[in-house]
Amino acid sequence: MSEITDEIKNFLDLQKLGYVATASSDGLPNISPKGTIIGWSKNQLAFADIRSPDTMKNLKTNPNVEINVIDPLLRKGFLFKGRAKIIQDSPLYDEILRHYRDSGIKSPIGSIVLVDVTDISEVISPLYDMGISEEEIKLKWKKHFDSL
Repeated sequence: MSEITDEIKNFLDLQKLGYVATASSDGLPNISPKGTIIGWSKNQLAFADIRSPDTMKNLKTNPNVEINVIDPLLRKGFLFKGRAKIIQDSPLYDEILRHYRDSGIKSPIGSIVLVDVTDISEVISPLYDMGISEEEIKLKWKKHFDSL
């Protein structure tokens, strides 16, 4: 699957945290949490550079990226693979920035990363393989988080 459907866009809008994986120029892995991942088009994701110096540095030398967004209660989500480009000072940057501002994001945004998605995989917990229902999994994790 390589198209960002309305279902996936809605999922991304509900989930407030995802992880972006990049590699440094010497090949070392870097994973960074992001709270601004959105489905921008049928084949592009976007996220804001709010506090991402390592991610941005890595993308300048190696634009390959993986993004993982999981619902923490349902233990389901998506893994996206693609190539990133950093945009700033352009009409597209202004349009995406306006989207973030309209969504209530007030943090300074230095640039925006646009990812051309080449592959999308569903991520599903092995608990489902054991016949445990979605509702049981949700209740288990809701109880866990409520007890913290």
